[in-house]
Amino acid sequence: MAKDILVTGGLGFIGSHTVVELFAKGYNPIVVDNLSNSSVNVLKGIESICKKSPIFYSIDVNDKSALDMIFQQHSIDMVVHFAAYKAVGESVQKPLLYYRNNVGGLLTLMEVMQKNHCSKIVFSSSCTVYGQPEHLPVAENAPVAIPTSPYGNTKKICEEILRDSISEFQTVSLRYFNPIGAHPSAEIGELPLGVPNNLVPFITQTAIGIRKELSIFGDDYNTPDGTCIRDYLHVCDLADAHILALERLLNPAFGSNEGNFEVYNLGTGTGYSVKEMVETFQQVSGVKLNHVYAKRREGDVEQVWANPSKASQVLHWQAKRDLTEMLDSAWKWQLKLSRQ
Repeated sequence: MAKDILVTGGLGFIGSHTVVELFAKGYNPIVVDNLSNSSVNVLKGIESICKKSPIFYSIDVNDKSALDMIFQQHSIDMVVHFAAYKAVGESVQKPLLYYRNNVGGLLTLMEVMQKNHCSKIVFSSSCTVYGQPEHLPVAENAPVAIPTSPYGNTKKICEEILRDSISEFQTVSLRYFNPIGAHPSAEIGELPLGVPNNLVPFITQTAIGIRKELSIFGDDYNTPDGTCIRDYLHVCDLADAHILALERLLNPAFGSNEGNFEVYNLGTGTGYSVKEMVETFQQVSGVKLNHVYAKRREGDVEQVWANPSKASQVLHWQAKRDLTEMLDSAWKWQLKLSRQ
């Protein structure tokens, strides 16, 4: 009998791709999403790929009674928790909103899980917990610094809550670097509401003509070309990692080595600058991007990329898709959106 997996934020960018992989591996995803940064139309994309649609509840993870109702109606074996606000810049402007939603949402979810005897959770974390690392590539044993944004700090605090709760919860925390791209079918992809906060959808929207120009925030960083460097990975590779994390939690031996809280970096291990991203996209798409340089954006880290060896050794995961494939899939998704 298929295991019921609750996926909070399951219609978002990473959540929707993970739902597809859950179906592919024989699980039964149950999706919770308040649609604050997603669309109910994503269900159609999932159904087109999987030939079936997940059970969906349009509720907020901060709504304790509604969450409890879902646990009462389903025999939920585990939770994959994506639901959170995620924009670094916005978090600097609206810190209380981020703390209330991201930290409060996790606490509400854990209280409902506890009440309903569900103890296993895969947590959506972030490389922002490292701040600007002293040494690169950054490994999981690097110091967790004071993050450079309230968004990053909410992820740090959430990890601390989960680590402090190991007597009652078993957690795999996945520290993502920068997910980009889209499903090869172009049925689902990154779907920002309003002006994108992330680089690649801003690139594709500029290329298609939705945006007048791409602003590159800062050209005076201490990097080879002066622009920020990030570790980008394909969202489908990231979705695969969630299945492996889930299956690790289901293993009876989980917790025997590190205890009931494990952390994994998910990235390619290679850093690309913003300028390199623009140049590679132009090569892939054949479209010349109109771009300008703007002042640095508050909260941005200068450069960071992953040491993903732990995920390779323990989860048997590695990123398979290269930057060309990532950007090509993102462009095909944008083209598909423009035809709708």
